[in-house]
Amino acid sequence: MQIVTVVREILATPAFLVGFVTLLGLLLQKKPVEHVIKGTITAIVGFVLLSAGSDFLQKGALKDFGVLFNYDFHIQGVIPNMEAVASLGVAQYAVEVSMVMFLGMVANLVIARFGPFHYIFLTGHHTLYMACLLTVALSGSSMKEWQIIAAGALMLGLFMALMPALAQGEMKKITGGNGIALGHFSTCGYLIAAKTARLAAKKDRRIKTAALETGTVKSTEDIRFPTKLSFMRDSTVGIFIVMTGIFLVVSGIAAARTDLAALDISYKTGGFQNWIIYAVIQGAQFSAAIYIILSGVRLVIAEIVPAFKGIAKRIVPHARPAVDCPVLFSYAPNAAMIGFLMSFLGGIVTMLILIGINTWFGELIVPVIVPGVVAHFFCGGSAGVFANTEGGVKGCLVGSFVHGILISVLALIVMPVLGTLNLSGTSFSDSDFCIAGILFGNLASVLSGGGILLVCVLVFILPIIWEQTAKYRKTLKAD
Repeated sequence: MQIVTVVREILATPAFLVGFVTLLGLLLQKKPVEHVIKGTITAIVGFVLLSAGSDFLQKGALKDFGVLFNYDFHIQGVIPNMEAVASLGVAQYAVEVSMVMFLGMVANLVIARFGPFHYIFLTGHHTLYMACLLTVALSGSSMKEWQIIAAGALMLGLFMALMPALAQGEMKKITGGNGIALGHFSTCGYLIAAKTARLAAKKDRRIKTAALETGTVKSTEDIRFPTKLSFMRDSTVGIFIVMTGIFLVVSGIAAARTDLAALDISYKTGGFQNWIIYAVIQGAQFSAAIYIILSGVRLVIAEIVPAFKGIAKRIVPHARPAVDCPVLFSYAPNAAMIGFLMSFLGGIVTMLILIGINTWFGELIVPVIVPGVVAHFFCGGSAGVFANTEGGVKGCLVGSFVHGILISVLALIVMPVLGTLNLSGTSFSDSDFCIAGILFGNLASVLSGGGILLVCVLVFILPIIWEQTAKYRKTLKAD
């Protein structure tokens, strides 16, 4: 049990996982020892830096914003949060989740090597969360423990290769190449945001069908500020100004009602005496956290992409590394910020609609999904980057807004299939998790344990059979 725990901790730590991949890639390329050491350490430090920025953001400015928002508008409900719901699942199904995660990573290598989806998923914490989701959803069936592990691992491995493949078309447009892929289980939400953005752009009479390719769609990154406002083109400065303004609003409302020191925020522990100063510092901390995250991303990408070529050539030909969503922010920081704000707005609109439904009937008909800042920041920001690529400024606004509504509705729908967790106040937040939960949760209610396992085996091996058959046919034609 102790060994399983240690293995799970290592596999769930992105820094170790990425460091190992970098080390393996450099060794396979027979790089000098000093190059191997430098590259491995740089990749690990980069991910630690990324994680530090993420923790600083989530435990600082994002947490305070959530508390202030809930206090200002007197909203209590279900707040989707990946970390919270996954921790409940891991605590209840520790062994099963660990085995699904480990075997799922092996399955990812298998399908990347022999199937049509040549991607290696490197976002360790999302691998853990999806392993948890699949374990919980399948546990609602009559499946035995070994069947849950086998079926969950096969589906996890498939998702780890399939989702980056689905997003790669957009990633190529965003990054300008095929060097990296997106390893983040909110891909369906991003693709829907991108599709919505493209439709919104097409409906605009000023934008032609192929406007983006011809350069006539105005990107969020091309916004031209007046000379006196040129400093807004610096993403760090822009984020600081926007978030300071938001904190001034929510802090001002709260300060008019109570002493901020009485709330569960950093006002008292930070030694603040004035709410305006507090709001400005929170805006600065938010901007600083984003800067740290982007710095970590740059370090990781600079090492892992070259190192990954060694693995691609020796173990998984043509494979691409699929990395976490913050990698997107450096390509379109303005779109990421707009995406966050519009996605959050979509979540608020959905919340108000749910409140209205319950008020209309005079009782709790549906749980009220309160927009979680963390989910809307990372997923909404990434959706904004996707949407901007397809529809420019207008597409970014519309696509991100739709994304915010989507993940709120999905979080509501997935709750019934997670009953074994006895959820209290939280749910899965990202689109792919919710869709997988809805699919396998309902599948578990209509099929036997053996039937579900058979379906999972077939779904996993069919792409491999298809790919190998296609290669065989090409060989016959060549002969």
